[in-house]
Amino acid sequence: MFTPSSHDVRRFFCEVFRKDRAHEILTPLEAMALDWVRLHPEYDDALTDVEAALARDYSVEGGEANPFLHLAMHLSISEQVSIDSPRGIRAAYEALSKKLDSTHDAQHEIMECLGEMIWKSQRNGLPPDGDAYIDAVKRRVQQ
Repeated sequence: MFTPSSHDVRRFFCEVFRKDRAHEILTPLEAMALDWVRLHPEYDDALTDVEAALARDYSVEGGEANPFLHLAMHLSISEQVSIDSPRGIRAAYEALSKKLDSTHDAQHEIMECLGEMIWKSQRNGLPPDGDAYIDAVKRRVQQ
């Protein structure tokens, strides 16, 4: 399994941004990432300079959202939905998108569930619990 470092993720999104500005051909994954980059123009400055992006500290103490983490979570959720893994994420995503009348807003809701699942997994030293993740998303549909 490929596990990119935070620098790999930052380079990836900066390269997507650069390629788009230069009208270069994107890979399918880059094209998917670009969709999310375009929906977050507030991150353009962070994506412009790869060296600054690599040097930047987005610690919790700093109080500023990490645009690379945010975009990576969007991309992860999009990939999960495209392959329906964990099983049931596609149906839950579609139901939440319909309820909120927005795929973007649904992604943000799911992002909170994904973040909580990852946090619990890391805190408890256990593998991520896909069933709990799907249940959390389904609860958001029912709220």
